[in-house]
Amino acid sequence: MSVLFFDIGATLADVSFEDDGSLTFRPRPRVVEVLTALAGVRKGIISNPGAGDAARERARAALDAAFAGQFTEAALLHWGPKTERGIFDGAIASAGVPADSCVFVGEDPDERTVARTAGLRTAAHPVFAQAAVEGRPVLWTRIGLPGGRGLAELDAVANGAEVVPVHVASDRLVLAMASERGASALRQAGFTTDPRGSVEETAAFLLRDDRPVPAPEALAGEPPEALAAVESGLRASAAFVFASGELAGAGPALLSLGPAPGGVYLAAAAGVPVEGIHLPGARPGHTERLLPDPALLSRPGEAPVRETAAGFAPGAPSEETVEAVRAAVTPEVMRAHVARVSGAAPLVEGGAHTVRGRHAAGADNVLVAQALAGRFAALGLTVRLRPFTWRGHRIANVEAEHLVPGSDGAVLVTAHLDSTGDQGAYVDGAGVPRPYDPAADPAPGADDDGSGVAAVLAAAECLAGLLAAGRHPARTVRFVLFNAEEQGLVGSKVYARAAAAAGESIAGVLQMDMIAGRRDGGHTVEVHAGAAVAGPAAQASEELGEVLARAVSAVSAGLTVERITGPGDPAAGRSDHASFHERGWAAVAVSENFFDGAEPASGTRQYHRPGDTLDDPDHDTGYATDIARGVTTAALTLAGL
Repeated sequence: MSVLFFDIGATLADVSFEDDGSLTFRPRPRVVEVLTALAGVRKGIISNPGAGDAARERARAALDAAFAGQFTEAALLHWGPKTERGIFDGAIASAGVPADSCVFVGEDPDERTVARTAGLRTAAHPVFAQAAVEGRPVLWTRIGLPGGRGLAELDAVANGAEVVPVHVASDRLVLAMASERGASALRQAGFTTDPRGSVEETAAFLLRDDRPVPAPEALAGEPPEALAAVESGLRASAAFVFASGELAGAGPALLSLGPAPGGVYLAAAAGVPVEGIHLPGARPGHTERLLPDPALLSRPGEAPVRETAAGFAPGAPSEETVEAVRAAVTPEVMRAHVARVSGAAPLVEGGAHTVRGRHAAGADNVLVAQALAGRFAALGLTVRLRPFTWRGHRIANVEAEHLVPGSDGAVLVTAHLDSTGDQGAYVDGAGVPRPYDPAADPAPGADDDGSGVAAVLAAAECLAGLLAAGRHPARTVRFVLFNAEEQGLVGSKVYARAAAAAGESIAGVLQMDMIAGRRDGGHTVEVHAGAAVAGPAAQASEELGEVLARAVSAVSAGLTVERITGPGDPAAGRSDHASFHERGWAAVAVSENFFDGAEPASGTRQYHRPGDTLDDPDHDTGYATDIARGVTTAALTLAGL
């Protein structure tokens, strides 16, 4: 008889640590259904709740609360890191069956690889647990929607079959994981399936290629649709060839999953650093990590987004709010916040530690997240850490909230807290060029995205001041700092996926990604509302951009607002706002003059370099303050202040 072992975080449940230290597990979509169907199968846990007995006790209590009666054999509960096979060997021994009768179910391909070395079978999602027990393969599959069929119809079929989507390319194409049984159900319902390779211990990415791809002259007279298809295929081939060349010597590291929006879908073997591939001329955000989500097709934000968008404030911000923002969001405040997170000043006032970098693989990343949580808590906000694992590193998103009971949705003010210096030039002791080492090399990230972090903190301080003065918003206001953005939007995808699963209502997302880079006299702020998939969310995002434009003109009149919309938006899918577009919510990305590709650009020249410091000549605190004031004013106005 087979024994199933499940990871918890992101596989069985979304995890949050409340500010009182309590731990909460919220079951992921379809998980309870799967566990119920496996009622006669022995089930255990292999998960890492953190070090110490107290952490394990909290995890066991949260497990019992979320999955009462499902995991009853105490001997099958194994707590600890999954980076080495020892914990899996212990699980096999506790099961009392041969290794190949045990199945490890976990989202992380690196952990599945370690499990395989111990002899366990693996499944990438609970939906495929039974397939793993029966030895049936699960494949990366392109799903085509014929004319007249929509995502809602596909969702109805996929959610009753062995199918889990990972990306919606358009209203005609979805990339998913599917067993043959799942694919058969799709075909019977009238959808097409194109299997591209085994999931096993791989992860999916979208790698965009921004280089021009001219169509062959022989096709000059073909219809535009045909030319677009040829260009898409050529671009995908070129991107895959380049990526394969960059990873030459790593064995069968990559598998092409076919053309994707602006590039190619890739399946990468566990541990393969796709995030480190930089195509010539690539614009920011060219790599996107794709996460499995049974709820992805339902786009839960689309149903209420029309109503909340219609309620966006039509007029100018109030004078009281503008005055409060100008008083709270100042160059001095912004500079102090950037200094602490970029290493120009101690991370904690009165402390000794200064930050070297905030890379997701660096030790400072965890310290920065904890310090930011502490600053939010000091403002009287409800703070939660939303932990997740990236390549064996336990890191977290930081959320701080002022809850308004009965609110029709939350207004989110966001940025990403991590950084990278992977575009710098590094040499070893002998002067020989070497790759960037996040554990040793600096990544101050003062602009990217220390400036966005500073703006979120300043906005939170402004709200706290208004609350102390007796003013109260009509909508919930939430401040969120995402982690592992530089690794393909991982943190925001984890966060938005969990918010959708919890049925949360989000009125709008204002995401700031690099707002301090200014040179050559430029004073333009880019507001990106373009979404890859047309629909209510795209329209609501444009209306959200209009609210922001009015706020900027009211509080920072010297700024020129460049509003960019539509599927051709150069930031579509490339910053954390895209994780909310995926689920049908209104969202915009706000940045310096950097994403639009205009020449000459006026944004930073230190993108992803160790020179991205507070004292860099391109870092303009006054400019960042103007943008932060506009975003803060927009958020407070949306919240009814």
